[in-house]
Amino acid sequence: MYKSIFLPLTILATTLFLPVIGTAQTGDTASVSEPNAEAAVGSELPLKELRLFTLIFDHIRRSYVEPISDQQLLENAIKGMLGEMDPHSAYLDASSFEQLQESTKGEFTGIGVEMGSEDGFIKVISPIDGSPAEKAGMQAGDIIIKVDQESIQGLSVSEAAKKIRGPVGSTVVFTVIRTNVEKPLEISITRDIIKSISTRHRVIEDSIGYVRIAQFQSETGNDFVKSIQKLRNDAPNLNGFIIDLRNNPGGILQSSVQVVDALINSGTVVYTQGRLDSSNISFSATDGDETSGLPVVVLINGGSASASEIVAGALQDHRRAVIMGTRSFGKGSVQTILPVGNKKGIKLTTARYFTPNGRSIQAQGITPDIIVEPATITTITTREQLTEASLGGHLKNKSDKTEKGEKATADTSLTKDNQLFEAINLLKGLAILTQKP
Repeated sequence: MYKSIFLPLTILATTLFLPVIGTAQTGDTASVSEPNAEAAVGSELPLKELRLFTLIFDHIRRSYVEPISDQQLLENAIKGMLGEMDPHSAYLDASSFEQLQESTKGEFTGIGVEMGSEDGFIKVISPIDGSPAEKAGMQAGDIIIKVDQESIQGLSVSEAAKKIRGPVGSTVVFTVIRTNVEKPLEISITRDIIKSISTRHRVIEDSIGYVRIAQFQSETGNDFVKSIQKLRNDAPNLNGFIIDLRNNPGGILQSSVQVVDALINSGTVVYTQGRLDSSNISFSATDGDETSGLPVVVLINGGSASASEIVAGALQDHRRAVIMGTRSFGKGSVQTILPVGNKKGIKLTTARYFTPNGRSIQAQGITPDIIVEPATITTITTREQLTEASLGGHLKNKSDKTEKGEKATADTSLTKDNQLFEAINLLKGLAILTQKP
């Protein structure tokens, strides 16, 4: 069982209904108010089970070793009820509800890591770009066994999150187990106000536009379009684009739809199916490709989840991009945030989402078109080779064209990222094939 949460709580869900934020940011035209209790309960109540619940409730209240309020008991019951539904449904107290709203705006307090639980252990899904966690060296896949020398094995994600949170400027020490590292590592992280920049861009080797999307926030779709336009203005002769979704945990559904819409002219982007009519929604693209049909490569890995998988799956089904990297996380469910009571809410799984071709990626993920595992690139130094031009008395080249020499310098940072390196080479090859003689 894999449970996930953000620190502070974020949206690993792929759709969001928060009337507090407003429907303009929810990714849907509908908003969700207080749940209709009568409709939710149905025509009959399970009286036998309710009697059992009240009996157990009374036993705990009377006999537990320490006094506990009725309010706390009921909240614990709600947490347990939602926690047993699936890895992503959860009860949001006032603090978690507020933090979730803050995370959609891209600024919150914490260490900046998304984590989950797997077989009783707390596991890092991915650190946020530029966060204290990433700067300190925490990596996707790390297993957290201690926080400030206190074991957290067996704790739920929410319980572990409370131990990790703290005031800005304070330090928390993690003990983690990492694959292929013999001994546990200690990582010290200073908590800070995290301003998550969802979209960054740059031009690589004067011919390739690179866009990194770290998380899908409310403005990510608009920022992505601006990035594409800026890259095309700065480098009019671009041969293609790389969209980097590695370690992107997802976010708001509408933003992922906007990213796909910016790259295709028509067709379904994603659709959702649930038990309620309001959960059955289809999102379609509008006319207009911001790249004018230039080749696109999308990079994904095991930390790419939710909204990231919507983008990769849609572009793969429309054959609009080559998906490269490793299999994605596989979160294909939709969570709805329902406010209940005074500044509290529940995060409830209400639907599954499907790619345009009807694929559900729940617990399956997106399989790349070209699988490229992370590796280290090492340049092998060879001795100077003998060529025709080295021979004395060689015939001169009479061609009136001179071959262009290689660049004197190369981007050495690419040798540290073989997946990006391979994406660049693929776009270069596609550019050669499509070039006019």
